[in-house]
Amino acid sequence: MLVHPLPNPIAITLGPIKVHWYGLMYLVAFIQFLLLGRVRARQPHMAAAGWKAEHLDDMLFYGVLGVVIGGRLGEVLFYNPAYYFSNPLEIFAVWKGGMSFHGGFLGVMLAMWLWARKAGRRLVDVYDFIAPMVPLGYAAGRIGNFINAELPGRVADPSLPWAMIWPNVDNLPRHPSPIYQALVDGVLLFVILWIYARKPRPPLAVGAMFVMLYGMARFFTEYFRTPDYEVTFAGITISAGQMLSLPMIVFGAAALFVTYRMHRNSATRA
Repeated sequence: MLVHPLPNPIAITLGPIKVHWYGLMYLVAFIQFLLLGRVRARQPHMAAAGWKAEHLDDMLFYGVLGVVIGGRLGEVLFYNPAYYFSNPLEIFAVWKGGMSFHGGFLGVMLAMWLWARKAGRRLVDVYDFIAPMVPLGYAAGRIGNFINAELPGRVADPSLPWAMIWPNVDNLPRHPSPIYQALVDGVLLFVILWIYARKPRPPLAVGAMFVMLYGMARFFTEYFRTPDYEVTFAGITISAGQMLSLPMIVFGAAALFVTYRMHRNSATRA
């Protein structure tokens, strides 16, 4: 049976400065945003819409603020409010991990709204442009969670070849849920969304597709993760992550339906 290696969360020590693996994974996420963004800006339909590589640096600055502030506030408010309100200084200890995707998602949406106003671009076009670059950044963050031995999975069948003991939790075999989420919510979603976004789509379609697919993927992978907390409604038990993902599924599907219907009606009138 596999055993979590519990690596040192500190990657590099330079005198009093300690660089954590978790922080490095966020650096990887931001670098891939710049690299993929340059590729996306060269796609014919994106270039025709006026997107240029020069936009990326400014967008990244706004995006970093949205990810860090929104992700941390989401962790504090959505998952562990009692702990953080009792230990307020821990709110700022982001190097220890603990970033909510749903909070970061809302933070990025707000940050891109601010950038769109500054740049004079339509908000829906901004969302469509950045959506395919998000999943791999998310995957990098989940790798950081795994290195920190965070988000242990639910207890698994010992015969599962990749069942893993997390010594910092107990001696029971568990699903390596951060790896599942990195692969499904991250890599798989990136492949699907990148292929979908390579062709011109109606306004907001790419952004809405990302929201819907991420919600569906996250709802699925949450079944393998030890929940932060669960609630039971009408005899159905769902986790905190699933509750936060349901609105994404509904909103994404509704936005896709509306944007394609408006596109068809516009084409018919033309």
